[in-house]
This record gives sequence, structure tokens and C-alpha cells, in this order.
Amino acid sequence: MPCLFALIALISPRLALFLVWLLTPLVSRVFDSLLIPFLGFIFLPMTTLMYVLVYSPGFGVSGFGYLLVLVGFLIDLGSYGGSRYQNRYRSRRGEWD
Repeated sequence: MPCLFALIALISPRLALFLVWLLTPLVSRVFDSLLIPFLGFIFLPMTTLMYVLVYSPGFGVSGFGYLLVLVGFLIDLGSYGGSRYQNRYRSRRGEWD
């Protein structure tokens, strides 16, 4: 089951975050309000998912958890950068003129 969840998280981090939010109390343990996880769901889904998974009540995020959150952030930045590069390439070829 964890391997299936990891596959879902790699394919669609928003779906994985939604499933964690819906099926477990982890998101409510980490965040007090709904605004920050909702913004994370929209803009940085992999970062938010990693933060929710490595957070420990009473201790927060520490050690190796920071590295995993950073990896999630880099994955999010890579997805935005890759889509920007593809859109620039398309506009040069005249598909969006």
C-alpha cells in the first residue's frame, strides 16, 4: 500500500494530498487553519505533502525531514520551470500565435 501511495504522489501530488487530507488526520495535526494547506494544495502540492508526512507533533520537522521538504520544493519548482520552458518553445514554433 505505501508503494501505491508513493506512485500516486509522483504522478499527481494534488491527488495524494487530497487523499491524505480526506482519509487521515495528518493535515489537521499540522495546520490549524484551512488557508495554508489550501494554498499549498494550489501552488506547492509536493512541498505541502512532504511537510505533512514528515511533521511530528511536539517536535515539528527536524533532520532528514528538512531534506525531504526541500526535495518536494525542488520538484514543485521543476514542474513550474518545465512547463514554462515548454510554453516558450511552443510560442516560438507558432502554435500559440
